[in-house]
Amino acid sequence: MDSDRVTYRAAAVQGMASLTIAFLTGLTGFVFAWPSYNVANFASNETVLSEPMTSVHVTLLGSLTNIGAFMITPFCGVALRRLGRKYTAMMFGLPFVTTWTIISLTNSVPLVLFAMGLAGFGTAGQAASSIYIAEIAHDSIRGALTSSVVFVYFIGLLVSYVIGGYLSYTHVVYVQLSVAVAYILLVSLLKESPVYLLQNGKDKEAALSIAFYRQTSPSSKEVEVEIAKIKLQLDPRLEKMLEGGGESTVTKDLIPKTEPEEQLSEWQFLKRSNTTIRALITAVACMAVMILMGNIAIQVYAETLFKEAVPSLDSNQCSIFLAVVLLIASVIGALLIDRLGRKFLMISTCVGSSVCTLVLATQIQFHWAPHWFTALLIYVYNFIFNVGVAVIPYVLSAELFLPEVRGLCSSIVMSTGWGMNFITLVIFTPVVEEFGFGPLFYAFSIVGFVGALYCAYYQPETKGLSVDAIQSLFLKKSKRKIEA
Repeated sequence: MDSDRVTYRAAAVQGMASLTIAFLTGLTGFVFAWPSYNVANFASNETVLSEPMTSVHVTLLGSLTNIGAFMITPFCGVALRRLGRKYTAMMFGLPFVTTWTIISLTNSVPLVLFAMGLAGFGTAGQAASSIYIAEIAHDSIRGALTSSVVFVYFIGLLVSYVIGGYLSYTHVVYVQLSVAVAYILLVSLLKESPVYLLQNGKDKEAALSIAFYRQTSPSSKEVEVEIAKIKLQLDPRLEKMLEGGGESTVTKDLIPKTEPEEQLSEWQFLKRSNTTIRALITAVACMAVMILMGNIAIQVYAETLFKEAVPSLDSNQCSIFLAVVLLIASVIGALLIDRLGRKFLMISTCVGSSVCTLVLATQIQFHWAPHWFTALLIYVYNFIFNVGVAVIPYVLSAELFLPEVRGLCSSIVMSTGWGMNFITLVIFTPVVEEFGFGPLFYAFSIVGFVGALYCAYYQPETKGLSVDAIQSLFLKKSKRKIEA
């Protein structure tokens, strides 16, 4: 759009649509929280299951979802290209419906474990959610809306912890099944992404989609300009135009009148596009920094630390309070990301989080402060981390890439994240048993400080920029290196 601002009415529509799409990650929050308040029952002789779970079963209960997500995420790009953003988002809701249906009908341990692995198939749709939101959002609020995939996850986490503490096992399962069904029904009411529609030559439907999300007439100048802008981004000659020194503007006149080049597959486009490769390296690096800073491990094993720090408090209450802290932090991050920018927020929260883990490491190793200080550090660390580091990689994975390779590249980034998540959780316990928490937190701090330096030099600022302008940032950086 030519306008740098979005109307309040359009922002409201885009916001509600984004929250609806993002609730796929809320369903993921349900799945990840559910084992934590059920595992004691599952492992006891009075279990609601057919038999008590063994330690192996408990380990699988918490990790199979990650394995399922890792397996299916690479296919997310294929689904986005063939089914579209809307139907892909709906499709990834089905595994959650199936998961809770199976759990509601059985008390068999193998079937419950199978259902949790199946839930990972739905979790793999997070890349689809981010892309769908990024393609319907105005550039000026794209960061905030795309980051909703993070804070809606924490809403799901919080809701699951709360209902898990007050409702029966059966009622919790029925609530989560009902919400999964409601998610699919609500997404079915939304318009398809205009980018996907234009990719498939459906100009009239694309105009209606843009008009819906911009709350204007399909025949308005605003819609005409937006269509021209998207067509420019879809033009396979865009990178050559940028390399030639042309400025990317959002007018139809920028698109050459000659016939476009042959259409390339996603892999062919990726291999030929230097700017896309650089963007992919940056997105993967930011995702790796986020995972290797240890946040997921700290969240999973926070109960162990809480028991040492504040043994008088109920573990479920600590989990609920932690979920509240994470939710508040992610909402603040969403409000700041389009004000302060992605780069500043990533660097500052990397440094802040690393300082926290460094202090936490010394506290665990030397016990120089009261035990409650350990709990305080855990909360402060999680707050700072989730304001920026936990959000930025997901936003970058949705906004750095041209439409031709957006599904493929986002799938690569997300697959990297799930793989590293699984590896981090698998090696966490053996490392802690061998070396203790202290040295591990020192390592988390080093990763954070190194990540901040990397982002300072290589992460471009993408706040408020269209994807063609973002691509030109990677191109210009390359040119400066060559000239130097």
